[in-house]
Amino acid sequence: MKKDLLKLLDLTREDIHEILDTADQMKFSQKHHIPHDHLKGKTLAMIFEKNSTRTRVSFEVGMYQLGGHALFLSSHESQIGRGEPVEDTARVLARYCDGIMIRTFAQTEVEELAKKASIPVINGLTDFAHPCQVLADLMTIRERMTRLEGLKLAFIGDGNNMANSLIVGGLKCGMDVSVACPEGYDPDPVVLDFAKTAEGNRFELVRSPAQAVADADVVITDVWASMGQEEERAVRAKAFTGYCVDQKLMELTHPGCMVQHCLPAHKGEEISAEVFEAHADEIFEEAENRLHAQKAVLYLLMRD
Repeated sequence: MKKDLLKLLDLTREDIHEILDTADQMKFSQKHHIPHDHLKGKTLAMIFEKNSTRTRVSFEVGMYQLGGHALFLSSHESQIGRGEPVEDTARVLARYCDGIMIRTFAQTEVEELAKKASIPVINGLTDFAHPCQVLADLMTIRERMTRLEGLKLAFIGDGNNMANSLIVGGLKCGMDVSVACPEGYDPDPVVLDFAKTAEGNRFELVRSPAQAVADADVVITDVWASMGQEEERAVRAKAFTGYCVDQKLMELTHPGCMVQHCLPAHKGEEISAEVFEAHADEIFEEAENRLHAQKAVLYLLMRD
């Protein structure tokens, strides 16, 4: 792997599988109470400019289980929120800590942080990418299906950071990827350009959820209005009419099809309560796997 995890576009298929294989080992060790304090004495600075439940808890618990320590930095309680340049923050934290995780809005901020920091930087979420979540998704799919290559992944909803990262991660791992978005809510052009060049896999961007999920092995959705888009919620609810993953839609999928959701879910909007509860074990296994996948990333980037 490279020094940082900024987006899945930066990783090779081999990098992704190395992370997933390591995550499997981390999960086995945790479940069987096998000591794995590989980062003993290491410290991770965690910068949060967006609210979080799973990201904060999984990184903080993960560092503890690896024998290290995680330090929470809120933009409202630190100099970052008072306008300190990101490059200065990076150079200071690099002298105190062994790694930085940041959850923020602009991808450019994460990229700039990584340029200036001499220690690993991990993207905990930006408006462009959500690499840690999608690594957990891929881990969960591989656990349940025993493979990734040759499966069909369908994403229904907004062409947001989740869609961007799922397209890249799915195609790099040999999956066929079908995305259904309303007009005007497409994934990032950079990601669509990548999808055109992906070899050996089929990618399609369609307007019909039914077309996207036909014979799918995995269906994934996300909220229609992400953090920072709350004022658009009413407009988006109208635009996404017909994009709910419900039982009628699931009847078009491949038998045994999985459902994934990065959470939190707005049941009755992007996913019906019936489908959510029918696939709750898969969805909450996916949430748990954030811990194991991120521990793998922490170990691979921060080990001596």
